Amino acid sequence: MLTSVIFVNNYYNMNYSEFISYFYKMDSKKRYKILTILLVMQWAFIKIIAQFPTIIETYYSNGLYVFISRFLRIMLGWIPFSIGDLMYAAIIIFILRGIYKGIKYKNLTLKATFFKITGIISIVFFVFHFNWGLNYLRVPINTSLNCEISNYSNTALIDFTKKLITKTNESHVLITKNDTLIVENPLTKNEIKSNVSLAYNQLEKKYQQFKYVNPKVKHSLFSLPLTYMGFAGYLNPITNEAQVNSLIPKNNYAATVCHEAAHQIGIASESEANFVGYLASTNSNDAYFKYSGYLMALRYCISEVYRKDPASFEALKPFINKGILKDMQQSQKFWESYHNWSEKYFKTFYDNYLKANKQVDGIKGYSKMVVLLINYHKNNDFAL
Repeated sequence: MLTSVIFVNNYYNMNYSEFISYFYKMDSKKRYKILTILLVMQWAFIKIIAQFPTIIETYYSNGLYVFISRFLRIMLGWIPFSIGDLMYAAIIIFILRGIYKGIKYKNLTLKATFFKITGIISIVFFVFHFNWGLNYLRVPINTSLNCEISNYSNTALIDFTKKLITKTNESHVLITKNDTLIVENPLTKNEIKSNVSLAYNQLEKKYQQFKYVNPKVKHSLFSLPLTYMGFAGYLNPITNEAQVNSLIPKNNYAATVCHEAAHQIGIASESEANFVGYLASTNSNDAYFKYSGYLMALRYCISEVYRKDPASFEALKPFINKGILKDMQQSQKFWESYHNWSEKYFKTFYDNYLKANKQVDGIKGYSKMVVLLINYHKNNDFAL
């Protein structure tokens, strides 16, 4: 406590440059203690500011964050590979190196190790929330879309799924001209990535809040490990790089790219990013983007029907084009081929991460996509 008092007193007698110089010349043990104190202060601030989502929406998500995200995309977007992935690799090596040196030279002490770890966490905690994480606390997306949210009945779910099946069938046949064939996208995945800006340009005409400037989505350097973990992509909250798993099936790819781009423009919630990804891909002028978006939405809805009413699922299944069913089966086989014992542990970790960031349903929150779809389409037609 005395350390923090001395630190605060000294701070108020310094200008910014003097403070930075003082902080870095400080003994490392003292510096980590101060960072630990700042971690507690940051945690308390987040708890308080979380009660005011309108302030976050106005001054952070639609204010400061817009400039932060654009700046990071301009700074890092020209680099063809993921700086964030390299950063994660460096952090892991740094931690392992520290543990090795501590064991080898027997200079690890519980107190010093505790403050060093919490000090590093303090820095990461600040950068995470400043660069992106406060978006978890913003106003729900349905508010900005003027869309009232209410729970749906089984009848409403089945009725909507029937309409979605019809629309997905139409989107499928428009490409294949044959309802038994799988869609074969002629574009490479890099070309699909490049076209995400065109999809968001179309969406922006309808909803200006989804403006996507300086677009850049990258392939993850760790696509194979991501596949074994069961993830199609992620946003690095430190570098603001949207990462897509380069191995996933191509017909899922466009919607996934749109999902990760949604994170990049400040949509933190997974269900909301799914929904914005759906809007972007289905409002695109590209038939393959449209199909990918409707396919994703149908997968969520038909899975929800199966979970709630297996008999209705079996009744709806014959109405889905055989080519679409083959597409779904192909995707399922892809993920099953990489299924392993570690996947559940990574998903548990991610589930806890989401809950720690005010996503109370954790990884199950992905299914809220269905709630958004049904309520949105009460007053909005499917994209043409």
